[in-house]
Amino acid sequence: MNSDTSSQASQYTWDGTFSEPVDKLVLRYTASVGFDRRMWRQDIRASLAHARMLARQGILSAEDLSDIQRGMAQIAGEIESGAFEWSLNFEDVHLNIEKRLTALIGDAGKRLHTGRSRNDQVATDIRLYLRDAIDDIEILLRQFQEALLALAEREADTPMPGLTHLQVAQPVTFGHHVMAWFEMTRRDAERLTEIRRRINRLPLGSAALAGTTYPIDREFVAAELGFDGVCENSLDAVSDRDFAIEFCAAAALLMMHFSRMSEELVLWANPRVGFVKIADRFCTGSSIMPQKKNPDVPELARGKTGRVYGHLAALLTLMKGQPLAYNHDNQEDKEPLFDTVDTLIDTLRIFADMVGAGLTVQAEAMRQALSQGFATATDLADYLVRKGLPFRDAHETVGRAVRRAGELGAELAGLPLSELRAFSPLIDGDVYSILTIEGSLAARNHVGGTAPEQVRAAIARARQPGQAYNPENCG
Repeated sequence: MNSDTSSQASQYTWDGTFSEPVDKLVLRYTASVGFDRRMWRQDIRASLAHARMLARQGILSAEDLSDIQRGMAQIAGEIESGAFEWSLNFEDVHLNIEKRLTALIGDAGKRLHTGRSRNDQVATDIRLYLRDAIDDIEILLRQFQEALLALAEREADTPMPGLTHLQVAQPVTFGHHVMAWFEMTRRDAERLTEIRRRINRLPLGSAALAGTTYPIDREFVAAELGFDGVCENSLDAVSDRDFAIEFCAAAALLMMHFSRMSEELVLWANPRVGFVKIADRFCTGSSIMPQKKNPDVPELARGKTGRVYGHLAALLTLMKGQPLAYNHDNQEDKEPLFDTVDTLIDTLRIFADMVGAGLTVQAEAMRQALSQGFATATDLADYLVRKGLPFRDAHETVGRAVRRAGELGAELAGLPLSELRAFSPLIDGDVYSILTIEGSLAARNHVGGTAPEQVRAAIARARQPGQAYNPENCG
């Protein structure tokens, strides 16, 4: 990239007003082409739609339109092949493409900018870019969810300790636990769909801030670019970036969910827990300790979550002090947004592979963990309630039984019937069927429950085409 300034009077679009060239440091400080050039496809797509509209309205000749289309096709080929020369002198992606177009086709390239400003041009490009990114992210999110569903189906019968406060609480199945992750990401997918709908309004035609005097047809351009409609207020259209902030907020929530999953994977992969093994390709070793296998992917996902949080805070701070309409502050919206998109895409791709083929579930370790912590104590309390004892009395009775079992170093199911009946005469021999892990799991046979039958039903519902998120079905 060439960072030298030129003395030619026609170098900048505003040179007719200024008496000296831009300082080299200022040029580097204010230029954005180093990062916004990733929007070149969107810029060319929007420019071609604008050109077709200008020709349709009689503002641009058919010959100029043909030249613009030919020139843009050549530019796209040059960029794709790596032959395009990006110049810092032209500030951003828009001017770089415009300057090259003018060099290729002459005055027709200069006429392309009729009826628009870089203010509505960049607002359009970034909406197109983010819309495309969401489409890609939604595909990857579905692939990750499919990996979750496959894992949940394989482990629908695998018991593990469900925890509260990181203490053993009640038995659940690993499949049920995985479906909790699925529910989180289903809400994430719903948020992205809603945000895409709000993004999908066309700013082009708002010009710098007040609209244009040319007889443009904004609805035509909107239809050409696949927008649902146009932005209704030109000041708002060019100056707000709430749609980018909203995307980053949704991204922060999605990464928060990945971070929670990661925390569990790191814990489970620890040999002292040993619930899962993570494939070597998602781990690294130690430079000094040869026995170490570090779960780098989930650890880095936790770290990158903070990175995305920072981007959200940066965009909120960027916008909070801006008066209407456009301000150059908004150039700083792109790097946080682009990095958020990249982080989400990479995380989704890696986690889909890791969950789909990189986890080995250690079912015996999970079952062994259930032998500690009196996981079926609540089942015993429910048993007594069904026998007629008020729940609070049942709770106290089971608490005494748990204390006694702890003194004997036994689980509740290991206490003889005579010992159990000492706490309540309501306890009979049928109690042992509800004190088993399988009995505890099977008893929770309702929508949202952990019974294997319900886990499989939840998976089947999740796989139905077009299944909308239903908060009443939250696992």
